[in-house]
Amino acid sequence: MNAPITPHRPIQALPDQLISQIAAGEVVERPSAVVKELLENALDSGATQITVRLEEGGVKRIAITDNGRGIDKDQLPLALARHATSKIASLSDLENVGTLGFRGEALASIASVAAVTLTSRTADAAHAWEIVGSHNGSVSPSSGAHGTTVDVQDLYFNTPARRKFLKSEQTEYGHCAEVVRRIALARPDVSFSLSHNGRTIDQWNISELARRSAHILGNDFAEARLALDESAGTLRLHGFAGLPTASKARADGQFFYVNGRFVRDKLLVHAVRMAYQDVLHGDRFPSYVLALDLDPALVDVNVHPSKIEVRFRDSRSVHQFVFHAVQRALAQTSATAFGSVPAPLPAASTLSGDGAPGIWRREQTQTSFGAQFTHTYAPTTPGAGHPFFADAPGVAQDTAAYGALFGGSGVASSPVTQVEPYIASPEAMAREEYPLGFALAQLHGIYILAQNTTGLVLVDMHAAHERILYEQLKNALQAQVSGQDMQVQALLIPVTFYADAIEVSTANENQETLKALGFDIAAISPTTLAVRSVPTLLKNADAQTLARDVLRDVREYGGSRVLIERQNELLGTLACHTAVRANRILSVQEMNALLRQMESTERADQCNHGRPTWVQVEINALDKLFLRGQ
Repeated sequence: MNAPITPHRPIQALPDQLISQIAAGEVVERPSAVVKELLENALDSGATQITVRLEEGGVKRIAITDNGRGIDKDQLPLALARHATSKIASLSDLENVGTLGFRGEALASIASVAAVTLTSRTADAAHAWEIVGSHNGSVSPSSGAHGTTVDVQDLYFNTPARRKFLKSEQTEYGHCAEVVRRIALARPDVSFSLSHNGRTIDQWNISELARRSAHILGNDFAEARLALDESAGTLRLHGFAGLPTASKARADGQFFYVNGRFVRDKLLVHAVRMAYQDVLHGDRFPSYVLALDLDPALVDVNVHPSKIEVRFRDSRSVHQFVFHAVQRALAQTSATAFGSVPAPLPAASTLSGDGAPGIWRREQTQTSFGAQFTHTYAPTTPGAGHPFFADAPGVAQDTAAYGALFGGSGVASSPVTQVEPYIASPEAMAREEYPLGFALAQLHGIYILAQNTTGLVLVDMHAAHERILYEQLKNALQAQVSGQDMQVQALLIPVTFYADAIEVSTANENQETLKALGFDIAAISPTTLAVRSVPTLLKNADAQTLARDVLRDVREYGGSRVLIERQNELLGTLACHTAVRANRILSVQEMNALLRQMESTERADQCNHGRPTWVQVEINALDKLFLRGQ
C-alpha cells in the first residue's frame, strides 16, 4: 500500500480558532466531556445546587446552572479565552492542585465547536451579565440569580466530521448521565438535578454519602456494603465497599475518587482487587464507592487531558494503604462485626421445647492451640429431651479428633473438658451475643440449621469450615515469618531466561525489595536474568514465570502480591481438602462449635472461592411464606 503524498507547506503559526479546535479534540471528546468540565467548574465555584439540562443526548443543548460565586462582568471574556483560569497562577499552584478544573482550556475549546452563552451574577451585582460566542463577544446585561449558567448548543455544528462519530441520542445521554452520577457521588453535600428533553430524570438532595450512594447505586448496594474510614499520616480512605457475595459480572459499580476527582487508576484498581481476591468468586467484580484524600503535592493530576488518570509520588505506600484498608473492612464480616469472640451467656431462666426448664452447657476443650468453647442445650429435668436435639444422629467420627480439627491441627490432642452451666435468656439472644444463634439440626448432611434472634440461619458447613481452616493456616504462616527473613530455597541450578531492558533494570534497582520477598534475581548479561533462589513455599512453582510476575508487580506497584497470592492458593487447596466433607454427620455440639468459630473468624461470610457460607432468613419472610398475619 502506498502512503498518501503530503503536499509541502512552509512552517507557519496556526490561527487561534484552529488551535482551540485541536484542543477541543482532547477536551471535548463527546457531550459527556462537556458536562464533566462544566460540572467541575460549578463545584470549584462553591456551588451547593446544580441543575443539568440536556436535549438530544447533549448534542443539541447542554445547559448547566449553579448557585456558586459567579463571575465578575469584566472577567467574562477571559472565562472564554484560552489558557485563562483563576485556579492556578504559578508552577507551585500546579504542583498543589486543589481544584477539579485548572487547565483554563475547557470553555475556550467548547466555544470553538459549539454556540456558547455564558451568564453569571456575583453576590454584589445588581443583575446578571452575559457573553455570547467567544472571548471576542460583547458583554451585555441579563437576568438570573446568583451563580452561573453555561448554555452550550449545537455541539460540533462547525466540525461535521467530528459530529458524525457521535453515537445515538440515547447512547450519548447515557454517557452524560453517568458523568453526573459519578460527580454527584463524590459530592453528597451538593444537590443535583438532571433533565433530558424537558423531563426530569433524577434529583438528588443534599445528604450524606450513605444515602447518596444508596440512591445512585440502588438498594442492592445499600443492603450489601461495608463502611470504612481509615487514616495513615496524610492518607485517608473512606466510603463503602460492597460485600463479595453481591459482586457483579461487570465492573460498572466501581467508583474511586482521589481528592474528590473520579479516576480510573490501575494502581488503585489493583489494590482493591487484591483486597477482594480472597473472598471474590471467579471473574466477578465488586462494587464500591471509595474516596482517597491526601496532600495534593503527593499526587499529579496533570497527566491526562481528561484528568481521569493520576500519578502518585509514592505509589507503593498508596497501594499498600488502600489494599490493607479495604482488606480490613472485608474482614469485618456480618458474623464478626459484633466484636471479638462472643462472651459467655449470662444466667437466666428459659424453657425447653416441651416446657421443661433447660440450660445451655458451655464446654471448654483445652488443646495445644488454646481453649475451644462449644455450647449444647441440656434439659434440667431428667429424661426431658429437647424436641430438636433429642433425636440427633450419632457422630461419624471421634469428637476429640473433630475438636482438634477446629483447633487448626491435623492431629488430635487430648481434650480436657470442663462443663459450666449457662442458661440462654431471651435478653442474651436479643443482645446478639451470638449473632449466628444456636444449632437446631443438620439438613442432608450439608447444611446446618440454626436459630438466632431475627429468624433462621442456614450454614454450608464445608464452605464455612474451609474458611476457618484457611484463615488459621494464613495466620500460622504469618506468625512463622513475622519478624524474620523470608525462608528461601536456593536453586541447585539457577534458572536463566531472556529479559528485556525494563526487566533487567527493575531487577538491578530493586534488589532489597526482591530479597525481602525471598527472591535472588540477578542480571548476568544485558539481556539475561538468573533466578538463584525463591521462597521455600513456592519452590515447586515455575521459576521463570514467577520471576517475571514479581518483576512486573515490583515495577508497577512498588511491591509484589505474587508471593502472597501463590501462598494463599496452596493454603486454600490444603484447607479445602482438610475441611469437613459433605454428608458428614455432626452432633449439635459440633454444629455449635462451628457457629462460634465462624463468629470469631475474619471473612467468614465467604469461603475461599467467594461463595457465601451462610444466609439469614428473616422471621417476617417465613411469615409471608405461610401467610401469617394476612
